[in-house]
Amino acid sequence: MNTNILALASSLSDQDLLARVGVLAGKEREASVELVAHLAALDARPALFAAAGHGSLFTYCTEVLRLSEDATCNRIQAARACRDFPVILDRLASGAMSLTSVRILRPHLTPENHEAVIARACGRSRREIEALVAELAPRPDVPSSVRKLPTATPAPTLVTAATSPATRVEAPTLASPEPAPPVSSPPPLVTTRRPIIETTSPERYRVQFTIGKDSHDKLRRLQALLRREIPDGDPGAIFDRALTLLLEKVEKAKLGAAAKPRPRPIRPGADRQLRTPILPSRDVPRHVQRAVSQRDGDQCAFVSKDGHRCTERTFLEFHHIQPYALGGLATVENISLRCRRHNQYEADLVFGPHGTSVIREADRFQEPARGAMSTCVDRLG
Repeated sequence: MNTNILALASSLSDQDLLARVGVLAGKEREASVELVAHLAALDARPALFAAAGHGSLFTYCTEVLRLSEDATCNRIQAARACRDFPVILDRLASGAMSLTSVRILRPHLTPENHEAVIARACGRSRREIEALVAELAPRPDVPSSVRKLPTATPAPTLVTAATSPATRVEAPTLASPEPAPPVSSPPPLVTTRRPIIETTSPERYRVQFTIGKDSHDKLRRLQALLRREIPDGDPGAIFDRALTLLLEKVEKAKLGAAAKPRPRPIRPGADRQLRTPILPSRDVPRHVQRAVSQRDGDQCAFVSKDGHRCTERTFLEFHHIQPYALGGLATVENISLRCRRHNQYEADLVFGPHGTSVIREADRFQEPARGAMSTCVDRLG
């Protein structure tokens, strides 16, 4: 049955697949809202799941309904929030709010503020919801601390015992059996904690991560050298200075940023330019990088047919609107930011799935096709 569904989905056309996915997502939201409403009613009748041998609604959901622990927590918290503020059900059904958003907001909703808070939370990402919570319930700054994490203790090694003396043969003509090689236990698993960037109050954030010995030694060295500028050795102040320096270096390398950009020629037809004509190049000049990044707002500038602009801000690349292989120049008008996916997508529209390698370099000065686009490998990150 499930295999047939997969085959059916794979056989759909592009438009039918997109339409079907949208329909299924709507049905999933409807089913989730209906389940949350019924869980709210079930939570008000604890005798029902108690009679079935379950001490809590959580165990009933995980053991009977086969929901995961995370899914159970989200749905129970959402059910209790909807029981207090039923308007949330409509927001969940429309997709304006997610179960995670409701779970995060529930402790901060009151009869007085729930309408305004829910209105502000509609259409927001999780990070924006956390910032909203920090505004509703600001917390004081976390004191800076540097501490050594406990070292993982290796598990004891298991060694198989040799043949017992009661059954061992001691005859001199027989070779004594060699003991079995020891069975070593696997190395202890090192638990890696995810770095934390948490909003604690408006425009204040808590950052937590783990560093190695070399980084720790560098931090201590900086604390000693900056004792005059930062008397308390606050790692947060050092972290801010390090970020400023690194950001300046990265922006210079990837965006062509400069404290004092080189001025452009006043006269476009200067003698030097007439003697040395500008030749097409894949390299995007620094002044073009700066102008394009500022114009596009450090965001992918791809816009779909229905007017939706891509929201990606990572793995950005400089994209030739008129392909370089078809004579496109690296100018501000012909360069735009694209995420990696859309850069490759637009290249495939022109050159096919094999990219520009099938087009000879000498053909780039031919008449370009109307609306043609190409890819550029100048990546921002």
